[in-house]
Amino acid sequence: IADHHPLTRRGIKELLHESNNFKVVGEVSNGSEILPILEKKKPDLLILEFDMQGINGFGIFRDILDSFPKIQIVIFSSHPEEIYAARCIQSGAKGYIPKIASSNLFLKAINKIASGGIYIDKKIGSGPINDLNDNSIESRYSKLSIREIEVLDMLSAGKRNKDIALLLGINEKTVSTYKSRLLKKLKINNLAELISHSRALPFN
Repeated sequence: IADHHPLTRRGIKELLHESNNFKVVGEVSNGSEILPILEKKKPDLLILEFDMQGINGFGIFRDILDSFPKIQIVIFSSHPEEIYAARCIQSGAKGYIPKIASSNLFLKAINKIASGGIYIDKKIGSGPINDLNDNSIESRYSKLSIREIEVLDMLSAGKRNKDIALLLGINEKTVSTYKSRLLKKLKINNLAELISHSRALPFN
C-alpha cells in the first residue's frame, strides 16, 4: 500500500484483512520508497495514491512496470475519475478506485483486478468526458496527452524547463514545444494564465 495518509493505509489493511483474500506485505508513505519495497517484498498488487510526494506524474507507471512487469497497479485516489482514470489505465494501471468509493465497491474492484481483470467505473468507460461543455477548461484538459499532463503538472508546481527536461529525460527545446501545445490546446494566452488555471482545477 502506497499512500501518504496513515489512516488511509490502516483502513485499507483492515478491509483486506477482513476479506481473507489478501495479505499486506508492506506499506510506504512516499513515492521514493515504492521501488525499494517492491524489490524487497515482490507483491502481486500495488494500491497506489497518485498524489504523493516523490511521484513525478505518469512516469511512475513506467518506473514500476519496467522493473516489475507482472505487478497489478491499482490507483486509489481523490483525483476526479473523469480526468485521470482513463489515462492511468492507458499508462498501465489495472484499476482506478476513487476514495469516495464504498468498502464493498473497493473490495469488488480489488478482487476483480487480482483475478486478472481491469476495473474502471462504467460511466467513465462509456465516455462522460465527451459530455462536458467543450468550452470548459476541464474538457480541454481531458484531451491532453499523458506527457502534456506531466509537463503541465510540473509547470504548476513551479519547475523550470531545465528541471522538467531532467525529470522526464527530454531536452529543454522539447519542453518548450509541449508548453506551446498546452497553450494552444487549452486556449490560453500565456504561461502565467496556464499555471493559474491548472492550479485552480480540482485535481491540484
